Amino acid sequence: MATINRYENDNLAQDGKLLATNDTIVRLRDGISTGAIKVTTVILQGNQRLDVLANQYYGDGRLWWVIAAASGIGWWIQAPAGTRVVVPQDLNEVQAVI
Repeated sequence: MATINRYENDNLAQDGKLLATNDTIVRLRDGISTGAIKVTTVILQGNQRLDVLANQYYGDGRLWWVIAAASGIGWWIQAPAGTRVVVPQDLNEVQAVI
């Protein structure tokens, strides 16, 4: 699967005119809350970073933002040990809702 573009379906971000919109985040979280996106919960250990988790689960560290958005922790690639993160299990389900 190609890398998921978080701005692809966001009218405010098309053509690179505006960034940092949250439409994708809202659609992702709605998909999780309705059960359209199945998730796994992970408690960060030590110096784990979201890009490392994304590489482990998706084979692509650039998808760290999917985990950050699903977890409601903002746009940080690193969070403290003990942070509960939500990892969508299937990128096809993510792609279908965003």
